[in-house]
Amino acid sequence: MSPGPSASSSVSPASPTPPTPPAANGQWYPAEWPDRIRALAAGELTPVAPRRAATVLLLRDGADGPAVHMLRRRASMAFAGGAYAYPGGAVDPRDDRPVAWAGPARDVWAERLGLAGDGAAAQAIVCAAVRETFEEAGVLLAGPTADTVVADTSGDDWEADRAALVDRELSFTDFLSRRGLVLRSDLLRGWARWITPEFEARRYDTWFFVAVLPEGQRTRNASTEADRTVWIRPQDAADGYDKGELLMMPPTIATLRQVAPYGTAAEALAAAERLDLTPVLARASLVGEEIVLSWPGHDEFTKHVPTGPTGGATS
Repeated sequence: MSPGPSASSSVSPASPTPPTPPAANGQWYPAEWPDRIRALAAGELTPVAPRRAATVLLLRDGADGPAVHMLRRRASMAFAGGAYAYPGGAVDPRDDRPVAWAGPARDVWAERLGLAGDGAAAQAIVCAAVRETFEEAGVLLAGPTADTVVADTSGDDWEADRAALVDRELSFTDFLSRRGLVLRSDLLRGWARWITPEFEARRYDTWFFVAVLPEGQRTRNASTEADRTVWIRPQDAADGYDKGELLMMPPTIATLRQVAPYGTAAEALAAAERLDLTPVLARASLVGEEIVLSWPGHDEFTKHVPTGPTGGATS
């Protein structure tokens, strides 16, 4: 599976063959969804409470415009196996602990993230975004002072700390404190918010952020959950999805389409301030002889699911 001629990638050993995407495009659509949708419509399924999470569209400028850092989840992963995504993951309960902080105040972030009055929750989400980017891409949005960023995160000592963070043996706030680093929240911009559908077994309330790769730092495939990483122009990635070559979840392809028009990473960050962070949540409704699955404001993801015991979804 090739992301396209303009992509550069760092590839680790090959994984098992990823799931075959639908013929029409590369939208991730689990086989169990129709049954779960029917169960939800019949009142037989109690939705799981979503966990808060954060993910980051890490951008860098190139000769042909900005590229975004993406990883391909291993086919063996229980959630979205084989799909391309961004570095990200769930909030750690310790992400709201005291930490040296630069950028907008926590209450300002809370307003932006739709959590007015809950600065601690806003910090935890921003902290999760920075932590997961370091854990999965080796990129750290922090520095010795409020206006600097670490220039190099390679070396055995950094890798030992990163591994301890992944294993949850070390909290991110303790990691920053021990190294005398300030979390640079000003390097992030809120981009979107998506909530996993109510019929999904694993649910996340995920905030999407954009950030620029700090000068001197380099990404790498640091995640055990990914078998490949790639820098790719957002439009090329979207084209790969449309051709059925790249498998993605609706939030991933939607955010790619949103960022694709911008000519530089700085333009994308500036545009983020104007974007609406109202959460997007899929709806499943019974219409005649089928269940219609839709994401408000994103008609391309609409699916029609037969109400019978068999049959796949159609666009």
